[in-house]
Amino acid sequence: MPNFTDVTEFILLGLTKTQEWQVLFFIIFLIIYIITIVDNIGMIMLIKVSSQLNSPMYFFLSHLSFIDVWFSSNVTPEMLENLLSETKTISYAGCLVQCFSFIALVHVEVFILAVMAFVRYMAIGNPLLYGSKMSRVVCIRLISFPYIYGFLTSLAATLWTYGLYFCGKIEINNFYCADPPLIKMACAGTFVKEYSMIIPAGINLMYSLTVVIISYVFIVIAILRMHSVEGRWKAFSTCGSHLIAVFIFYGTLIFMYLRHPTEESVEQGKMVAIFYTMVIPMLNPMIYSLRNKDVKEAMNKVPSKICSTKQN
Repeated sequence: MPNFTDVTEFILLGLTKTQEWQVLFFIIFLIIYIITIVDNIGMIMLIKVSSQLNSPMYFFLSHLSFIDVWFSSNVTPEMLENLLSETKTISYAGCLVQCFSFIALVHVEVFILAVMAFVRYMAIGNPLLYGSKMSRVVCIRLISFPYIYGFLTSLAATLWTYGLYFCGKIEINNFYCADPPLIKMACAGTFVKEYSMIIPAGINLMYSLTVVIISYVFIVIAILRMHSVEGRWKAFSTCGSHLIAVFIFYGTLIFMYLRHPTEESVEQGKMVAIFYTMVIPMLNPMIYSLRNKDVKEAMNKVPSKICSTKQN
C-alpha cells in the first residue's frame, strides 16, 4: 500500500533556482503585472464613462478586461512573492483555490472570446440588424453563460483535484498550482483527474475555438464584399491582430492541458504558462483597443471631460 501523506502545503519550484535570474524575473514580471492592471482597469473605466463606447462589442470587451485582471492576479502576486522569498510554499487550501480560480477564469475567457467573435461578425456582416439583434437583454444573456458554465466546470474539476493523493513528494514543478504537475506528482487518484482534465478541456477549447474560426470565416467573406480597398485593408489588419492573440492564447492552453503529464511536458509547460497567465492579459487591451478609432477618440475626450467636470 502506498504511504499517503497528509499534505498541508506545497513547495513551488518556480521558473529557476538561480538567484540572479529570480531578481531579473521579478522586475520583468512586476512591470508586466503593473501594465496589465493599469491597461485593463483603464479600459473598463473608459468604456464605463464614454457614451461613444456604449455598444455590445465594448460591453464584452469590458468583461474581457475584468477577467484578465483576475486571471493575472490569481497567479502573479504569489509568483512575485516567491521569487524574493526563501520559502516558496503555498498552502493546500490556497492551492485548491488557485486551481479553482484558474480553471473558472480560463473557461470564462475562452467563451467570451467566442462571443466577441460572433458579435464582431454581426457588426460587420449584418450591420443593419446589429442594433436590434444585439439588445441589452441578449448581451446580458450571452455574457452570463461563460460565467455560470465556467464556475460550475471549475467546481467539478477542483473536486477531482481534491481527490488526488500524495506520497511524500510535495514539490510542484511550476510557479503556480497547475493540474499537470499536480497529476504528475500524485501517487493515487490520477486516472480520473487526468481524463477529467483532458476530455472536458478538449471539448470546451475546441467548441469555443470552432465558434471563433467560423465567425472569422464569415467576417472574411463580409470584408471581401466591401467596395473600399482602404476599409477592407483596415478590417483585415484589425481582425488579423485579434486572431493572433486568440491563437496564442488557445495554442498555449492546448499545449499545456491536452497532453499526458510527463516530466518533459511539465517542464515545458512552465515557460508556456507565462504567455497565458501574464503576456496575453497584458496584450489584450492593446490589441483590441489601441488600434481602434472609437477608443482613441474616447481617450482624447477624457481630459476635456475631466476639466469640464472640475469647472462645474
